[in-house]
Amino acid sequence: MTIRVTFELSDADVRHFKRISKTAKEFAKGADEATLINAAVAQLRQVNDGKMPDFIAERLRRLQSLIDMLQDAEWNLAGPERERVLSAIAYFSESQDLIPDATPGLGFLDDAIMIELVTRELKHEIEAYDDFCAFRNRETKVGREGSHEKWLAEKRRELHERMRRRIRRDRSSGTRVRIF
Repeated sequence: MTIRVTFELSDADVRHFKRISKTAKEFAKGADEATLINAAVAQLRQVNDGKMPDFIAERLRRLQSLIDMLQDAEWNLAGPERERVLSAIAYFSESQDLIPDATPGLGFLDDAIMIELVTRELKHEIEAYDDFCAFRNRETKVGREGSHEKWLAEKRRELHERMRRRIRRDRSSGTRVRIF
């Protein structure tokens, strides 16, 4: 039997996560990329040990997409978009947990909430990367003619432009809660 549970974050809750996000963003500026990525990977290892509730583990697994887009040389995420993703995963290097991770059953609940907020914030980056991976897999299977690097570069440019347009549109509309 599956039960759906929803809750609302108060303004104070959102401010708390924004403060944490700001701290993580500052930490990311001075940190080594590999250190940030390794901390996120370590967080995922804890998820994969199977000792936490599924609703938390499911959200924390979304970290993998963020890690992949940073490590994928063919995606080549750069500039402010790369900084946004690094800031998002920096939370797992320098987090100020509401609930200590060692708390049985719920220790990662605040981490799951942060990932939910982050994936909403990075929606366009994640969608563009997912589309890129799908394109790459599809075109590789059919044996597309021409230079692998050339058609991937063309698709990457197209998706990066789309991603940036959508980010600008969301920022100008002011309808989204911005975490960082």
